[in-house]
Amino acid sequence: MKTLVLASTSPFRKIILEKLNLAFDCAKPNVDETALTNETAIELVERLAVEKAKAVASQFPNALIIGSDQVALSAGKILGKPHNFENGFKQLSSFSGKAVEFHTGLCVFDSSTGKSLSVVELFTVHFKELSAQEITAYLHAEEPYNCAGSFKSEGLGICLFEKLEGDDPNTLIGLPLIRLISLLKAQGLDVLQAQK
Repeated sequence: MKTLVLASTSPFRKIILEKLNLAFDCAKPNVDETALTNETAIELVERLAVEKAKAVASQFPNALIIGSDQVALSAGKILGKPHNFENGFKQLSSFSGKAVEFHTGLCVFDSSTGKSLSVVELFTVHFKELSAQEITAYLHAEEPYNCAGSFKSEGLGICLFEKLEGDDPNTLIGLPLIRLISLLKAQGLDVLQAQK
């Protein structure tokens, strides 16, 4: 059986992948995440997911390697990580009463055959009307300064939302499991059949 590898050091993606009850390795992909000239957000995340999977292939010659990348878009602009309270406050204030789109690129690369399968999943977060007090309380409580969009949906960030729209809640955290299971199956790994 091929080794399963997550080309990510994200603790959130690791926790999601553990739900599949399969043994896997983690490897850090050293990939430049700068967007190319005229590259759309969707093109960017798909390209980076593929590049991340391929970046660790030399370490794992007989593996199915999972790459993933995510961007958040508000009013057509890519959102970065806030890094501090002031930027987080600005981001969340701008989302009040609006929808933010998350595009997650996903790739499964077979390092023994060179075959790569990739998709981009969309997930939309609809924010409540948020007061300055609510935003301040949330940011102080959870300090989501290393998260694109300034929130953690798997934590207290759920209090900020009116509704979530998408096929798989794992997508919002960074690893769309439903699509991953189908890509793994297309690459020859049936998750249920592989259970011990």
